[in-house]
Amino acid sequence: MYIMKKILCISTGGTFNKRYNPVKGALEVDDSSMALKEIREMWQCEFEIVSIIGKDSLEITSSDRLLLLATINLSNYDDLIIVHGTDTMELTAAYLADSELDKRVILTGAMVPYAVDAVDAVANFASALGYLQLLEKNGVYIAMNGIVAPYEQITKERAAGKFVLRTEE
Repeated sequence: MYIMKKILCISTGGTFNKRYNPVKGALEVDDSSMALKEIREMWQCEFEIVSIIGKDSLEITSSDRLLLLATINLSNYDDLIIVHGTDTMELTAAYLADSELDKRVILTGAMVPYAVDAVDAVANFASALGYLQLLEKNGVYIAMNGIVAPYEQITKERAAGKFVLRTEE
């Protein structure tokens, strides 16, 4: 019988967690991680959720990344998913990899908010969750747009609005 790994999901904000605020007429980051809670309930699976930072990734600072790293290091989990905004996901992945974590970490997010159209967010999160179940090698990975690979092999192609495998230059 296969037993699902114990996973910590750290939510930092990003588009994944944005919700429309009708009073302000704008999308805002929901720092309560309601999207992840809905996914967990819908799938009836177990993963712990910790919400930190609660920002669009363009606003994430060095101090925020240090908080993220401390949260990872202080956790008792070896397998983690980080929900992160897509604009600076690669920077955070490189920062975490430089710290030589002794864990398996997958960053994921969404190009479209879960609250607007759940498909993108759910597909990316499902890819991260499934891949993490089979992952044995420690390191930092990205799961976006149907691709899961070590972080240095993936990049955001802004003109196409999606993540792709890096090409050899």
